[in-house]
Amino acid sequence: MSHIPTRMTLAVNRRQLLFTAGAGAIAAATAGLPTPRALAAERLVVADPGGPFEAAFSEGFYRPFEKATGNEIVNIAREHQPTSQVQAIVETKSYEWDVVTVTQADQVLLGGRDLLEQLDWEGGHMADIMPAARTPVWMGTDVYATILAYRTDTMGEDGPQSWADFWDVAKFPGRRAMRRSPIDTLEIALLADGVAPGELYPLDIDRALAKLSEIREHVDVWWTGGAQTSQLLESGEVDMLPTWNGRAQTVIDGGGPVGIQWNQGLYSIEGWAIPKGNPKADLGREFIKFCSDPERQAAFTAKLAYGPTNPKAYEFISEERARFLPTAPANIERMLLADQDWWGKNKETAEERFNQWLLT
Repeated sequence: MSHIPTRMTLAVNRRQLLFTAGAGAIAAATAGLPTPRALAAERLVVADPGGPFEAAFSEGFYRPFEKATGNEIVNIAREHQPTSQVQAIVETKSYEWDVVTVTQADQVLLGGRDLLEQLDWEGGHMADIMPAARTPVWMGTDVYATILAYRTDTMGEDGPQSWADFWDVAKFPGRRAMRRSPIDTLEIALLADGVAPGELYPLDIDRALAKLSEIREHVDVWWTGGAQTSQLLESGEVDMLPTWNGRAQTVIDGGGPVGIQWNQGLYSIEGWAIPKGNPKADLGREFIKFCSDPERQAAFTAKLAYGPTNPKAYEFISEERARFLPTAPANIERMLLADQDWWGKNKETAEERFNQWLLT
């Protein structure tokens, strides 16, 4: 005959459950760990770029945050340029995302339109975040770089050394690809034309487009997405192209004959923001603060070759892995930080001019 619990049995079991849960919370607090909110778990929807970010951020941020707090992280892949989506979310108050990754330039644009929540910069590891990755409404999480990637089987182990070499089709023959966007492309053209890094901004769009006209007939592919660049390199369809270092690293890690030229690279920062008015903004701020932890940032670099924004993360990253990351001293000193304030204010104009040039 099955055992039917009496009211007294249920009461005793309930007391035991509460005692056990309370003891666990006390133990966690004593150990200095976040207390799981088992009885009040919340669901936080986080939008990232997808692809390698999903695996890397799951390892570094999502699953550890769930374990530490008891809350659920649901991550979805956002569009390549999410600014219009963020604006629509705020204006319609349809908060399909609670936290979203945006670039440094995008946060300038969104912050200027008062579309982002203020963050909590007090406590935790927030004070350790590099200055360029800090604004009142955004915390940079990963540093990526636009670099010159090339096939070592056709270009040689040393390969092109600068953007001027990319333009030198006589010395470096081969198929080329470029990004179908003015972002980074205008800077690359100006650097190839001899503009000193310190004099790059404000960008001379006319001069950049004139320089691009010199190489245009030698550009076989105008790429529109990072995954496409990995495929172009892996298949050998092109011999060289500007791309994000993480996309080139994916091919290298897979055994592909690809080299990275860090010289004259342009590094930028991507990070977390919260759409203005989000009802889960407090939990979002807690999650973002969690992502400032150096050990958590070190963990994501194992799967994604982008640099951490907390320099202390390098205490937990091997020297072998560090040499492939943009914020490693030997790499970042050869590059320059793209002026995201300029892009935040001039992006629409630059895109209009660039698209007109493509059509002529």
